[in-house]
This record gives sequence, C-alpha cells and structure tokens, in this order.
Amino acid sequence: MSKNDRDKEIRNYFRTMDRSFYMDTDKPLANWDQALSIGHGQTISQPSLVLKMTLELDVNPSSRVLEIGTGSGYQTALLAAFSDHVYTVERIPPLQERAQTRLKEAGFTNINFRLGDGSKGWAEHAPYDRIMVTAAAETVPDSLVAQLAAPGKMMVPVGGRMGQELLLVEKNSQGEVNSTIVEYVAFVPLEEDEEA
Repeated sequence: MSKNDRDKEIRNYFRTMDRSFYMDTDKPLANWDQALSIGHGQTISQPSLVLKMTLELDVNPSSRVLEIGTGSGYQTALLAAFSDHVYTVERIPPLQERAQTRLKEAGFTNINFRLGDGSKGWAEHAPYDRIMVTAAAETVPDSLVAQLAAPGKMMVPVGGRMGQELLLVEKNSQGEVNSTIVEYVAFVPLEEDEEA
C-alpha cells in the first residue's frame, strides 16, 4: 500500500474515533479542535495535531512504536490501529490506569503499558521503528535517539514552557540523524524523575 493510500485510511479511521471516550470531564467539548485538561497537569491534544503527528510519523503495519506519554490513550489508539505493536510509557499512575482500561475496552491487544520515566524510553524492547513523544523536551533526548531503529522516525516537541518546535527526527540506515521542524506547538513538559 502506498503512503497516500495509508494516509487516507488513517484519516478515515480518525474521523470515526470518539474523542469523548478518552475523556473523564469536558465531554461536551470533545469535538472542539483544542487541547483539554485531563487532570494532573496534563492535556489531551487537539484532534488536528494528533492526526498530523501520526501522519508525519508514517506508521505502517510492520511498525514497532514507542509512545512517550500515554495520557488519555487517544493518541495511543490511533497509533495502535495502524502499527504492529505500541509500547507506551506514562509516569502518572491514575492516567496510566485509566488509559489501559479504556484501550482494553476498545479492543486493542497490541499495546504494552509501562509506568515510569518516559524520558529514558523503554530500552528493553528497543529498537523502535517509530517513536512518538507527546510532551516537550528541552532538547532531543539522547536515550530516545539511541532506541530509534536505523532507519526510523521520531516526532518530538522540543523547547521551553512557552512553546516548542515540533521536530521530525529521522535516522537513516547508516545511523545518521537529521531533524526537520514541522510546526510550532505548546505541549506540557516532559518530566524526568529525580535520580536517587
């Protein structure tokens, strides 16, 4: 299947997704194209950005995907519908538990969940063909670049609290890494656990 055909499939599937299913509050606002609070200082991203990031990541049926920031599970669901397997990491226990319950209710069986510091990735299952980061890092995390397959692609917002560059980071088959700015965004920060 060509990328154009796959993108069309993703867009069509995305239009059938019920965003309110992944929300506990503000359900009447689910169809608004804006980020909304899901508690604990976190947000569910605006639908247009979720779709754009998924299309830019270029997932396919053979992709093994690492997602940093499970959040509501909304982005996770879209990735899982078009990938071989998704490994998703969330650091806030109530969000992780709710997302896991929802995604199982939705029928997904190709998702592994981990509670922990997403900035360090999930080395046990690396390398990943695709990595989706849904929180802002100050710089592109070296640990995630190291866990990206060659070739592979990663979407990551990079910058400070006032706004970030959404980067498409691509690693070629020789292991060379290049980044392209996709657009300017505002994500919650990628928190790192303090070292003991």
